[in-house]
Amino acid sequence: MIAAGVRVGALQAGLPLDPLENRILLCHALGLSRVGLITQSEREISAAEASALEALIERRLGGEPIAYIVGKREFFGLDFRVTDAVLIPRPDTELLVELALDRLPPGGRALDMGTGSGAIAVAIAHTRPDASVSALDVSEAALAVARSNAAAHGAAVRFMHSDWYGAVAGEVFELIVSNPPYIADGDIHLSQGDLRFEPSGALTDHADGLSALRTIIAGAPAHLVRQGWLLMEHGYDQAAAVRQLLAEQGFSEVQSWLDLAGIERVTGGRTR
Repeated sequence: MIAAGVRVGALQAGLPLDPLENRILLCHALGLSRVGLITQSEREISAAEASALEALIERRLGGEPIAYIVGKREFFGLDFRVTDAVLIPRPDTELLVELALDRLPPGGRALDMGTGSGAIAVAIAHTRPDASVSALDVSEAALAVARSNAAAHGAAVRFMHSDWYGAVAGEVFELIVSNPPYIADGDIHLSQGDLRFEPSGALTDHADGLSALRTIIAGAPAHLVRQGWLLMEHGYDQAAAVRQLLAEQGFSEVQSWLDLAGIERVTGGRTR
């Protein structure tokens, strides 16, 4: 039980979570920045603040992800609004953005498939205002979150409600990127940690984990210019299978790239 009158500084060391999570929830409950926690360390919290903080801690102890509790997550140097309608952006996915930015020509057209919170599309558009960025998702709730994130960062992104390539018939792009559902149905990780709270349809294809990747790869040649790039995030053990799928579809320069943990996390290739 957190009591009113406790000093802010004392709370930072006395909460039952790890130091980083303590700080994040304390800042959120008290409406303070990280600097504010330091400059107001002697301030005593009110009864309302104590109650709010206790409710946040109970949610976290119940397993709810920090990002959903505070409603945001930092990605590629930007704060993104997140709800339980979208996946929580993760640092590993920044590799996909970096690779995309390196391969998107000046004034190029990019398509983000299964945009979720819009993290990938918004990061690209924010960094490269010269580019024409489009993004699609089958979830209207996810698109609402993505649009709010684009507006918050002044990023020009065209959002479309679409089941994969349906809304872009006849269009071509210099670059297609995607972080699709790639966890196999029944994978034990779906019942562990933060994944328990995230939308299952954005995590698993309810099959072997490769069905969405197959769909993207099969449809990409019709929507890429000559020498256009397709880049996809995938599971820790799927790189070889994705390279094979790209090769079978006739892509060239097929390769995989390592994430921060040294795992093959992104695979891609170019149209011939």
